[in-house]
Amino acid sequence: MSDSYIQELFAERIGGNQYGKSTAIYKFEKIKRAKKAAKEAKPDVDLIDMGVGEPDEMAFPIVVKALQDAAAQPENRGYADNGGDDFKAAAAQYMSTVFGVSDIDPNTEVVHSIGSKTALSMIPACFINPDDVVLMTSPGYPVLGTHAKYLGGEVYNMPLQEENDFLPELDAVPADVVARAKIMVLNYPNNPTGASATLEFFEQAIAFAKANHLIILQDAAYSSLIFEGTPISIFQVEGAKDVAIELHSLSKSYNMTGWRIGFVVGNPLVVQAYADMKDNSDSGQFLAIQKAGAVALANPQITEEISAKYSRRMDLLVDALNGAGFKAKKPKGSFFLYVAAPKSVTIDGKTTEFESGEACSQWLITEELISTVPWDDCGNFVRFSVTFAAQGVEAEKAIAAEIGQRLAKYCFAF
Repeated sequence: MSDSYIQELFAERIGGNQYGKSTAIYKFEKIKRAKKAAKEAKPDVDLIDMGVGEPDEMAFPIVVKALQDAAAQPENRGYADNGGDDFKAAAAQYMSTVFGVSDIDPNTEVVHSIGSKTALSMIPACFINPDDVVLMTSPGYPVLGTHAKYLGGEVYNMPLQEENDFLPELDAVPADVVARAKIMVLNYPNNPTGASATLEFFEQAIAFAKANHLIILQDAAYSSLIFEGTPISIFQVEGAKDVAIELHSLSKSYNMTGWRIGFVVGNPLVVQAYADMKDNSDSGQFLAIQKAGAVALANPQITEEISAKYSRRMDLLVDALNGAGFKAKKPKGSFFLYVAAPKSVTIDGKTTEFESGEACSQWLITEELISTVPWDDCGNFVRFSVTFAAQGVEAEKAIAAEIGQRLAKYCFAF
């Protein structure tokens, strides 16, 4: 059957007339297929899914009740546009309560988002022209860069290396790249590495941005999910608001992934540009969800309880992996454990070589039904997530023990 004329109409940004013809398989689709095949091959073995970066529990009852109540109110039925005042005020208060940042104006420096992903997809349209550059960390969440390239821009990847605590080396970016750059995207605590930034690093980043006329976008989705110390915000650094915005999300910190609610906060001119772009892209999140989100933000102890759970699970997972020969280190935040992939594994005199993190991840799924996510952008790594389904401490201990038991019979070489 010949191609329809529609095949010739696709935009070059998504592949042009070759759209849909690629035989390449996306990483997460490979994982999905491998999990299905492994479960069919070993139906009596439980799959331990440590690849999904999504909370394993529902939003807390106080938040669900707030949604139920607000959804029943007729005044919440209409378009939300750029947000309700309740949520903006709650976001500003949250920045003060959790981070000690008390100078946020909810009227000019906060706008809600329908989740951080949508904000990341809109912001490039505010700034990126053809040939402009976005500085992004590698590995990292690609959405903003993808949309920048849709607009004719370029992405320069700043590698995250273990020897630099998975922080980018800003001075290593070539001068000609910096000259064309407009936005620098940061994400700490980081997905996938789990690394945390320091205020000293944020100071360096702000100075770098000011010297080179850049906007900083700090994706703070995991900023309050920490295991030690207190949460940090880029706005704890003097002068940050001159150049920066932060994206906050309730998805991970409040078990609200499907609710699609977060906020953009910071430089009022950048926030206004985002709001204008948003006004022409969506009609706002359901006001009842915003009101429930305001209740969540007013109860940061929820996040503290969630963080304690992830910290406990992280301890168990690190011990289980290191008992099998891995070299895992507990991060200071997020729910991700980023571990160097072994170079090979041996059992009964038979050795299997791993040329990449993906090869190791596929082996873990196929042989032991342990699902992870591989990252091979800067070295060969696999990412475990402690969001695995488990009800209670004893269930968590049982899963960690099972992982250790499944891997104990192998000899891993690093």
